[in-house]
Amino acid sequence: MVNHVEFLVRIAAGAALGGVIGFERDRHGRQVGLRTHLIVAMAAATFMVISAKFVYFQHYTKDDLVAVDSSRIAASVVAGIGFLAGGSILRSGATIQGLTTAAGLWLVTAIGMCAGAGMFVESAVVTGLGIVALTVFRRFEDKNLVRRRVSVALGEAGASLDEVIASVERLGARVWSVEYEHQLGAQDERVEVTFDVQIGEGITVRSLASTIEAVRAVRRVRIQAS
Repeated sequence: MVNHVEFLVRIAAGAALGGVIGFERDRHGRQVGLRTHLIVAMAAATFMVISAKFVYFQHYTKDDLVAVDSSRIAASVVAGIGFLAGGSILRSGATIQGLTTAAGLWLVTAIGMCAGAGMFVESAVVTGLGIVALTVFRRFEDKNLVRRRVSVALGEAGASLDEVIASVERLGARVWSVEYEHQLGAQDERVEVTFDVQIGEGITVRSLASTIEAVRAVRRVRIQAS
């Protein structure tokens, strides 16, 4: 027997559990937050209910020769969420951002489908595990490190580049993705160096700039968010 109240409860449960994950993302200032995660989970739960129960609304009789594959809608949801999740991944220089958010969208899709299938215990447990992964395990990652993009103009080539990188690393920062440009044929020899640097909380932008400026050949320093 078709029970509309049960269907709505499943959809509401999926939306609520997806909203829990979205709330955690909002707290950490992510662009994809509460509303997006809630809507994705609610849509997944709705698709799951449709996939599992739509045949009962078609008024088929026992004499109708109809074959229904109820898993096709659910399978399409899993494939389709990849396009939405892919849009949350951004690349800036050597840094890739949004992978955790994309994984979170994939997770709330599974949670919504689980709730839509009536598996409330499983969906609630998976939500709890997702919160643990996003909050507790966050402490084991280098989330307190700040990434900066540094551009330095040098008045001469040669050892000056090595001096700049060595001085930054002595400060306790990590340097990677170095880009080197030497302007040949110009009246004033000039070298442009651009690199990404990862600094901890104890290193300020001012101290980073002062360290680079202390190198004799440095003519200009520009530091921006990576």
